[in-house]
Amino acid sequence: MKKYLALFVSFFKVGILTFGGGYAMLPMLQREVVERRGWITEEQILDCYAIGQCTPGVIAVNTSTYVGFLQGGALGAVCATLGVIFPSLLIISALASIIRRISHFDAVRHAFAGIRVAVSVLVLQAKLRLWKKGVKGPAAIGVWLAALVLSAFFGVSAVWLVGAAIVAGLVLAWREAKA
Repeated sequence: MKKYLALFVSFFKVGILTFGGGYAMLPMLQREVVERRGWITEEQILDCYAIGQCTPGVIAVNTSTYVGFLQGGALGAVCATLGVIFPSLLIISALASIIRRISHFDAVRHAFAGIRVAVSVLVLQAKLRLWKKGVKGPAAIGVWLAALVLSAFFGVSAVWLVGAAIVAGLVLAWREAKA
């Protein structure tokens, strides 16, 4: 029972202290589950991010569910998921009516513009951390560049990009094994 409470509390902290949505939560998730708790390794958190991105839903919730599952099975997944979404549920419910009433004020619109800028920095920070840990070697850089070009310039769906990256990884591993 103690493990499940720890999962809920840890992910509750991530959920309540992180603003900006799924990608903005990734650095805090990494600090909490890898550095602070030692529940998983750096490599495992990258796998969690990858699975979280590849499955439907918000990446932080999916990642939390997966980490919870690794730590405590199905009940651990439920505890981690509830922990990370519960603060948002409470805060959004409380603020929704207030924001609707004040959203027409210039100061509020400008505050939200500033928040968007700060969140973009958090997203960039998460992306850079993923890049440093996950893109190693010329082959990985080639796959990354191809995915970037296909996504940015041709609007290729993330589903196709992930599928192609899986195939590329398998082909590269097969070539290395033959060499």
